Amino acid sequence: MSLVRRAEPADAPEVLRLRQVMINSMAGADSSTDWHADSLPVLRARLAEPDGGFAAFVVDHPERPGELAALVAGTLEYRIGRAGNPLGTVGYVFSVATDPGARRRGYARACMDRLLEWFRERGADRVQLTTSAEAASLYASLGFRPKPDPLLELWL
Repeated sequence: MSLVRRAEPADAPEVLRLRQVMINSMAGADSSTDWHADSLPVLRARLAEPDGGFAAFVVDHPERPGELAALVAGTLEYRIGRAGNPLGTVGYVFSVATDPGARRRGYARACMDRLLEWFRERGADRVQLTTSAEAASLYASLGFRPKPDPLLELWL
């Protein structure tokens, strides 16, 4: 039996905690948690949508009941279809985090495997993500390759 399960609305506080772990590991990130109160009800509602375009997969912490050891979250995005992907379905991984006390046990990989399966089941022809240097080897081992195209971003 797999340790990985789909996150449920009751997991929302722990999902936010692990997301903050990921955020805090990024250079120059804002470590404020003031946003958690506003995010929590939205996250609970999204976790309650079984067939929406968002999914989070988690592993329960083996030593701390009620806490999560790992989190992987992603969304399905629609883009106008093209040859090879007439449905225009693309997966995007945006949150991968493991509790510092539960690292190097394969939890993030197991969660990623389940999320990639979820993307395939919904017709995604590709999956995109950004990575830290520390996590790049995990994603390379799963088949991710760097793209030469630079990502541009505009904050509105």
